[in-house]
Amino acid sequence: MNTFLLEIVTPDRSAYSSEVNGVSVRGIEGDLGILPGHIPFITPLQVAPVRIKIGNEYTSIAVSGGFVEVRKDKVVILAESAEIETDIDIERAVAAKERAERRIVAVKSNQADIDFKRAELSLKKAMNRIEVHSKR
Repeated sequence: MNTFLLEIVTPDRSAYSSEVNGVSVRGIEGDLGILPGHIPFITPLQVAPVRIKIGNEYTSIAVSGGFVEVRKDKVVILAESAEIETDIDIERAVAAKERAERRIVAVKSNQADIDFKRAELSLKKAMNRIEVHSKR
């Protein structure tokens, strides 16, 4: 079965490195499925799960934005943050989601001077982590 090397790197660490059969990411234009031999490209990523296929098994990683670079024999994801589904602290993710939702409500009701885009991004990140954790 054909494989390629997938590396997911954050500013702090190498979050993932393995030979895989396929990977799905969400770029700014939509979902992308990458298989061995894919045409090379680079695109920005949205805050969304990265789905990895090895044989008949799937793993998800919560990625917070960044870029994907597809090369001839290697795919590199440069992400702000990346958490494997088994490493996600679900209580912390739920608490972050609730905080972000409160901030958004406060901004909309003009009760607080909080950056709406920042609160919205925090909410997307928390919901991404919760989604990845619940699909394990």
